[in-house]
Amino acid sequence: MAAPMELFCWAGGWGLPSVDPDCLAVLTYARFTGAPLKVHKVTNPWRSPAGCLPALKTKEEGVLSQMHQIITHLRKQKYNADYDLSARQGADTLAFVSLLEEKLLPVLIHTFWVDAKNYVEHTRKWYAEAIPFPLNFFLPNRMHKQHLERLQLIWGESCLEDEEELEKEMYREARECLTLLSQRLGDQKFFFGDSPASLDAFVFSHLAPLLKAKLPNGKLQQHLKSLQNLCDFCSSILSLYFPWDGGDAPSSAPKTSASEGTESEEEPYKRRNQILSVLVGLAAMIGYAFLSGIVSIQRGPPGAAGPRPIAMEEEEEEEE
Repeated sequence: MAAPMELFCWAGGWGLPSVDPDCLAVLTYARFTGAPLKVHKVTNPWRSPAGCLPALKTKEEGVLSQMHQIITHLRKQKYNADYDLSARQGADTLAFVSLLEEKLLPVLIHTFWVDAKNYVEHTRKWYAEAIPFPLNFFLPNRMHKQHLERLQLIWGESCLEDEEELEKEMYREARECLTLLSQRLGDQKFFFGDSPASLDAFVFSHLAPLLKAKLPNGKLQQHLKSLQNLCDFCSSILSLYFPWDGGDAPSSAPKTSASEGTESEEEPYKRRNQILSVLVGLAAMIGYAFLSGIVSIQRGPPGAAGPRPIAMEEEEEEEE
């Protein structure tokens, strides 16, 4: 039997199998199609063979690190959730996926990574607690910067002109997008009837984090919670396809073995990435010590013989 494909994705939290929308989309699509994946849920992207998450290790195409590339590969392997869709339904899928990426994704990035209260009290707090030491000192900030850059690419130069007005417009369009999704879903179980398709995976991966996260500032979250059919849609997918995979495993559940698709302790990149983590962590702490003045190099007067030791300086911060 051929070795299963290996998927590396962010670990679960907030009652979800993964906290990252792209990872959640891939996981959900794989559950819909029954694709045989060996899933490694990690809290350190350097444990992925691509250095980022999600990443799919395949025999045919090596390592794939983009959500759309991973789903396309699963389709090539005959795990196609859209196989029974008509041409019209396929066109609707493309239109709604484009709508999600254009109208809803920017607001999700803003809600979790730009809104100061949400970022400090929720997003950064979760990642800082989940990511292992010493990476938790700088990886959340690095991710924050990457999301800001991604949002600027989506917004373009207009984000620098009138940020407050742009934010209002962005949230208004996101609310309209949610309302449109609610109207399209109606009383159906899934968007195209009783069987899930890729559109259901994409919508779920965008809505579930917004629905389940305990955000201190939940402007868009409140609108989502007012759309009962979308809330039921997310709850149904969680209960049907992730019954005991909601981030915090039940205490009575036995530890799953690697052959059953969970993270293996013998994961081939573990030792390499542990060494990298320690080296980068030490470099970051030493760099911080020099930049902050905790550590400095004392230079002796001209003609002094021999090297001088590094002096440790202690400074008291004054309260303003």
